[in-house]
Amino acid sequence: MCAYHLLLRALVRGLMLALALVLGQLGAANAQAASTGAHSLLRTQGTQWVRADGSPIQLKGTNLGNWLLPEFWMMGYSDQAAINDQCTLEAVLDRRFGVAERQRLLKLFRDNWITGRDWDLIPQFGLNLVRLPFIWSLIEDEKNPRHLRPDAWHYLDKAIAQAKARGLYVILDLHGAVGSQGTEHHSGCAGQNLYWTTPEYQERTDWLWRQIAARYKDNPVIAAYGLLNEPWGSTDVQLAEVSRKLYTSIREVDPDHIILLADHPKGIAAYGKPSEHGMHNVVFETHPYPGHFGWGKPGLDVHRNWLLCLPDGAGLCAWDTRMAALDTPLLLGEFQPWADLDDELGGQITRASFDAYAKRGWAAAVWSFKVVSFKGGPLKSNWGLVMNADGHPLPELDFSKASLKDIETRFKRFGTVPYRTRAEVMKWMRSDTVPTPLR
Repeated sequence: MCAYHLLLRALVRGLMLALALVLGQLGAANAQAASTGAHSLLRTQGTQWVRADGSPIQLKGTNLGNWLLPEFWMMGYSDQAAINDQCTLEAVLDRRFGVAERQRLLKLFRDNWITGRDWDLIPQFGLNLVRLPFIWSLIEDEKNPRHLRPDAWHYLDKAIAQAKARGLYVILDLHGAVGSQGTEHHSGCAGQNLYWTTPEYQERTDWLWRQIAARYKDNPVIAAYGLLNEPWGSTDVQLAEVSRKLYTSIREVDPDHIILLADHPKGIAAYGKPSEHGMHNVVFETHPYPGHFGWGKPGLDVHRNWLLCLPDGAGLCAWDTRMAALDTPLLLGEFQPWADLDDELGGQITRASFDAYAKRGWAAAVWSFKVVSFKGGPLKSNWGLVMNADGHPLPELDFSKASLKDIETRFKRFGTVPYRTRAEVMKWMRSDTVPTPLR
């Protein structure tokens, strides 16, 4: 073959390689666009979550707990710790350093607990939904009721932008209402429970949701508004009444987004059938925790009974029947399928749980994405999809005595400490093989 033909062949081969590279890059870009540009304003259709065009969507997600409302057990502290809720932490920091420094420190904490690396990891677990728990004072000026903080939308806007870039949906979950809607520390102020007996607090919560709805009413990244998290400080009847009022207020501003109606220990019967009360585009929310909080012992049996409706149509099927009668979808807003199980079984139970919920057209979000410990490394009861890695401890810090520098260092460390991921959950959530742990 002459030199001319050799040169021509080399040129053609080079052009073909270049074309393949360009096409590959375009394909990757199109795939990226498909995954991040597919947001549709969600709605309900019977017992299903669907897109605007009526096509079904499987929402599988995680909670970003401890980010916008601290829960100290998620940082290694016991529930009996002297400082175990946001109100107590704020009071201690105010006394020691002043209000301005406290606000700066909380911003430092929030800027580091969840960062870009966390947002990048979420879709790697096969998830497309984030439930975002927040406290009222993230948005409302604590010193000037019914006025927005100067930075009111900073973190919610940031979360929505990060989610949009990765094709994730967001549920806005009011985890801590002003006055607290229960006695638990995760309402922000343990033991308070003043929301139900204080009309002012209920009116301010109404005002707060109007502000949120006005800002995000046209945003398709928002999957739903969660009115009140675990609002168990009053009766089921009062919960239904207050929820209807909040629903009406939001609908005056935002006619389209899904609104979540929280479960009560006595059940959801007090709500009645939503459509008979003039409510549309609503979803009931419940938090099933098989193996925890008095619901049997952790292990395969308790998950099998729940997911396979044992005995005799109980468990998940009871909710299936209930939702069919109400013609309304469901959100499993919190559940914990892997804690206290061996890693492999925990991964399989996680996938089996998500599959069981998705089969019924329901959305679900595990609690929680990130939980760290004093020692680091895997713990049998660690509830995080990610945790601080082996050999990277986060020793206990006494916020009532630690220096300002030590507190700053700890909060920054939350953003840089190496992770250990729950690899078996990631493997099974992304697997084409369906696990069969319940057989």
